[in-house]
Amino acid sequence: MHEMRADIVIVGGGTGGCAAALAAARSGCRVIMTEETAWIGGQLTSQAVPPDEHRWIESFGCTRSYRTFRDGVRAYYREHYPLTPAARATWNLNPGNGNVSRLCHEPRVALAVLYQMLMPYVASGRVQILLHHKPVAADVEGDFIRSVEVESTHTGRRLVLQAPYILDATELGDLLPLAGVEYVTGAESQRETGEPHAVSGDPEPLNMQAISHCFALDYIEGEDFTIPKPEQYDFWREYQAPFLHDKLLSWTGTHPVTLEPRKYSLFPTEGAYSLWHYRRIVDKNNFAEGTFASDITLVNWPQMDYWLGPIIEVSEEEAAKHREGAKQLSLSLLYWLQTEAPRPDGGTGYPGLRLRGDVVGNTEDGLAMYPYIRESRRIKAVFTVLEQHVAADVRGEHGAEQFFDSVGIGSYRIDLHPSTGGDNYIDISSLPFQIPLGALLPVRMRNLLPACKNLGVTHITNGCYRLHPVEWNIGEAAGYLAAFCLSRNTAPHAVRENEELLQDFQRMLVQAGIELAWPKVHAV
Repeated sequence: MHEMRADIVIVGGGTGGCAAALAAARSGCRVIMTEETAWIGGQLTSQAVPPDEHRWIESFGCTRSYRTFRDGVRAYYREHYPLTPAARATWNLNPGNGNVSRLCHEPRVALAVLYQMLMPYVASGRVQILLHHKPVAADVEGDFIRSVEVESTHTGRRLVLQAPYILDATELGDLLPLAGVEYVTGAESQRETGEPHAVSGDPEPLNMQAISHCFALDYIEGEDFTIPKPEQYDFWREYQAPFLHDKLLSWTGTHPVTLEPRKYSLFPTEGAYSLWHYRRIVDKNNFAEGTFASDITLVNWPQMDYWLGPIIEVSEEEAAKHREGAKQLSLSLLYWLQTEAPRPDGGTGYPGLRLRGDVVGNTEDGLAMYPYIRESRRIKAVFTVLEQHVAADVRGEHGAEQFFDSVGIGSYRIDLHPSTGGDNYIDISSLPFQIPLGALLPVRMRNLLPACKNLGVTHITNGCYRLHPVEWNIGEAAGYLAAFCLSRNTAPHAVRENEELLQDFQRMLVQAGIELAWPKVHAV
């Protein structure tokens, strides 16, 4: 079997994996990064989710390299797209003018910018990217991973990847069970964590946040782009969970904070929240007349959250059923929108809605390459971030817990979508927080680091540590940590345990543009 060697192997090329590869390469390390799909970038690309960010993102609260990515997206539009003079003059250009983010953009632009950032290291051979490869086995000796075996999803060819440090940047923490790393899934109990919003009985390891299979749409009035009726449409058309105020496929949703009924509409309508504008990635008014026939919106809406079962920690047959179920729900939502959705004028259906599979990579079904993953396997860590460390109701005016071993910062509400255990939204205020190094250190394994949503957080705190800029910071910190340990001939756990090493590492992070503490700001 063919073997490849590097200083650092990053399994998974999502948002965190790309940040880790950049950090390690900039530190002089040779890197191999794998990616299961055709696109690196994860949430930003293959999952097709415009970045969820905090209110201060334009000024502070992210790493320098993440800001370079954001600036690169805007620069790409200015260089390659025929913007209107007004849009070109807008310093904080938002291509889609979506409500969810100050930077709603096309997945393909994110992909282009990520490759721009990585290209000097790819061209020099310092970074090798293996697309369409997923981990299938790991060779472990004691507390060390000696190698990881990956398989091509196209040819079935297998490779053995060897490196002193292995980073798990997969969307679901796929490397953890293969390597025998201690990990947690689902919802911990209050007995375990003491968290006010943890489940009150026994832990529920299969109780995980919903996944969503995103897609892009435009709208051409007067045309008919109705898709064939999805196989599971009749089921989803009638489905209503006990905690819903109406059928899932309806214009009545649930306010995530108050849990009261919330009225939605497709386009702006008085008394309803417009979903079209929510994650719009192209506002045609930003571009020269005729560039786009329509706005393009990215559909990641409450009606497509799939919670009927998890896609990890179950048999492959069960996981495949739920992956297909999530796709069927998304297609059923589209078909309902095209054929049966009530319109303000008293009619039904918007047949002019056109599925834009080209926007998400020309997939066979027109949906994103990979489902949007909100919750992963999580390492059992030296330190686990709890609700008590970051929740506004618990911490009050004291601010979030200050961690002596901070390797970055983030901010987002504790935002949990309905779950496979039948739980409704949990959406509570949190305080701008730090990322502790202890949460990146497995309790036992010495040379594996998490670089995605698989760090030492709980079902509850995952709700605020899972978003784009935080995942980027986690991956970047992991990449720099592995490089630092190689350069100092030390180990990740020793960095946290030795005050001098920790200070040197944190100084390195600051020099690299990673903020370790927040100025005084308010809860979100």
